[in-house]
Amino acid sequence: MRPIALITGATGFLGGHLARRLSEDGQYEVRALVRESSDSDALQQLGVDLAVGDLKDRSSLQAAVSGASIVYHLAANFRTEHLTHDDMWRTNVEGTRDVLEVSREAGVERFVHCSSVGVHGAIDNPPGNEETAFDPGDRYQATKAEAEILATKFGMEHSLPVVIFRPAGIYGPGDLRFLKLFKSIKSGVFRMIGSGRVLYQMVYVEDLVDGILLCGVSDKAPGEAFILTGKRPETLNTITLAIAQTLGVELSSFRVPAAPVYAAGALCELVCRPFGINPPLYRRRVDFFRKTRAFSIEKARDVLGFSPRTELDAGLRQTATWYEEQGLL
Repeated sequence: MRPIALITGATGFLGGHLARRLSEDGQYEVRALVRESSDSDALQQLGVDLAVGDLKDRSSLQAAVSGASIVYHLAANFRTEHLTHDDMWRTNVEGTRDVLEVSREAGVERFVHCSSVGVHGAIDNPPGNEETAFDPGDRYQATKAEAEILATKFGMEHSLPVVIFRPAGIYGPGDLRFLKLFKSIKSGVFRMIGSGRVLYQMVYVEDLVDGILLCGVSDKAPGEAFILTGKRPETLNTITLAIAQTLGVELSSFRVPAAPVYAAGALCELVCRPFGINPPLYRRRVDFFRKTRAFSIEKARDVLGFSPRTELDAGLRQTATWYEEQGLL
């Protein structure tokens, strides 16, 4: 009988790729915690065992974790603007605590927790690494930082082997986060905000899954945190030009000053948030153009053997191809 691997967040972009890879590998019986309202057709086609539940329902978590030898905790509320801080805290922090507690009670042998490089905020002296101080810049990053601190402390206090991984900007087939950027470049409406010289580091989803799987098997991983991202950072100028070349279009050289756009984002948030409306522009979106995100993967390479294989141009081509196949571009 194969051991059970439980994934939370398996209906999401990253979780879906992880579920597929684990299913194809065949070492584990793969189980996924899914909400009743989630679209789980792809998981069913993979033969994944579906455990209907929610991070806010402890009894459903106990049922999902029962018998599992490893838990990959990927589920989180990801930057939904109309959520209150309390809503995000309940899922990202208290939900993590509950999954940790039921995992300990069930005798789980390893707990792999998805954090984010966002816990470090902007990197003033790149590259950042695992020792760079936490300086989250928004509610999502703040709750991910608290959840990571909680998971690390819980593992130490309860002898639960916890491994933390912090991914950077994830892209690849199935991603929708970067779709707006691709569409705006293809349509010709994209305008760079600021100089475009800030650094940003992306990780292709299959490379990231390689790293996550290493977190699940490495004897040296428990008790450690690892930044998992692509080989090197690139300037936004380089990234957007590469996307334009992938799509076969010309990239506009027109630039917009960042300060007034950031101010406009703050105003949009102020007006929209009392009505529960996602603002058309918000400061976090503008931060993409203002804040450097550049990291070293030396620790993950040395300890885990992590070695991302996908060059940016190749990853962007595969991402664009998927967008086109889905009729999204």
